[in-house]
Amino acid sequence: MALHQSLQQKLLQKLSPQQIQLMKLLQVPTAQLEERIKEELEENPALEVNDEGHEDEFDLKDEFADDNDDEVLDGSEDEYENIDISEYVQDSDDEVGDYKLRDDNYPEADDGKVSPHKVEVSFNELMLQQLGLLKLDPIEQKIAEQIIGSLDDDGILRREITSIIDDMAFRQNIEITETQVKDMILQIQMFDPPGVCAKDLQECLLLQLKRKAATGNDVTTAIKVLEKYFDEFTKKHYEKIEKGLGLSDDDLRMVIAQIVKLNPKPGMLSGDISHGENYIIPDFFINNNAGKLELTLNSKNAPDLRISDGYKDMLHEYDKGQKKDKRQKEAVLFIKQKLDSAKWFIDAIKQRQNTLLNTMGAIMEYQRNFFLSGDETELKPMILKDVAEKTNLDISTVSRVANSKFVQTEFGTYRLKFFFSESLQTDAGEEVSTREVKRILSDIIEEENKKNPHSDEKLTDMLQEKGYNIARRTVAKYREQLNLPVARLRKIL
Repeated sequence: MALHQSLQQKLLQKLSPQQIQLMKLLQVPTAQLEERIKEELEENPALEVNDEGHEDEFDLKDEFADDNDDEVLDGSEDEYENIDISEYVQDSDDEVGDYKLRDDNYPEADDGKVSPHKVEVSFNELMLQQLGLLKLDPIEQKIAEQIIGSLDDDGILRREITSIIDDMAFRQNIEITETQVKDMILQIQMFDPPGVCAKDLQECLLLQLKRKAATGNDVTTAIKVLEKYFDEFTKKHYEKIEKGLGLSDDDLRMVIAQIVKLNPKPGMLSGDISHGENYIIPDFFINNNAGKLELTLNSKNAPDLRISDGYKDMLHEYDKGQKKDKRQKEAVLFIKQKLDSAKWFIDAIKQRQNTLLNTMGAIMEYQRNFFLSGDETELKPMILKDVAEKTNLDISTVSRVANSKFVQTEFGTYRLKFFFSESLQTDAGEEVSTREVKRILSDIIEEENKKNPHSDEKLTDMLQEKGYNIARRTVAKYREQLNLPVARLRKIL
């Protein structure tokens, strides 16, 4: 194969480290920003939290230019000269745009009151606590811990037994048999809450019913339904179940009532923060002050950052030195790199705040009628491009903000994605938001007769009668987006 050279010209766009850092920070919601800042504080000693509320003046222009040092170190002397540290001094009184910051409605004054703390026990901790009550040999203990660690967030063991055996062999150098794993699974299935360590939803529900049967409850028919007709039950093919088991409508109603009381996700403990309830911390607050909308940014997890005084002192000490050898110059280069990193991070935090406020401000103005009334039908069609053009931001930047942020209003807390929707034209030629159509569709389904629910064709006709030009497949798509099942699954006896 002959080799040859060619000259090519390419136009490439590369992001700087600062831009990449900003893009990553934009995706971080307020609930996780505090942790991200803690990580940066741990990694960079030149960065610290400004607890004093002000920053000492520090201005050393060309502080480290050394005209007396003629030594050239590996051709890198320029790296150590003309280091201007004045740019690292931050004005703690800087404001973010023309908007206010607020600290999540918490009072600034400390009234001396002690807030009670609720003690939470995670699902994993609960399992290990019960495991400690069993008398197990060291190998059994290891197997049980491996099984508990393999449970998913629902408390279901979806991993194959062979995979657990392989994990024990490769990671812990312990050879076990399939029988040992199955025996331990049976013991863990006796733990609370009932239904844990099942291989799927069907077994999870059956474990709970069998636990009830052991305490004297009459759930025999319900167990038969789940054992023999689980698929038919989930798809609401009630006629097949009644015919197969010879049940009346009343018998099946009783079975359904017993099954719907079971917990399909035993791993989701009440109050378990890591597995259960998700607490939303809003990134923005919008208040209606006599018809004037006020936007504030939640600054609870964005502390005031500054350059470390200790690093400034080290640079002062370096400047006082007469002879600057190679080791000293390497040290000051390290300090400068840390200062650069700290400055970049501080700038990125402030740019993040500006970007968030600009984006939310544009959304607030675009959807002004909704924020004043709370009526979803007031939502205007709006896509990412509309906000990008209004803020002069890139569409990808707007998308990063909208995907992970929440705003608290007097009508509730909403994800920013909620305000984006495409347009749909009515018979009168008016453009309306697809959000409005979905709301009307949801209302129609909510008010329908559940013994004879509307088909997608019927729903389409009803929407068209209201003036919305919409196809049946579009109705089906909107229904699925609303997490509403088909008519057959909405039917009740």
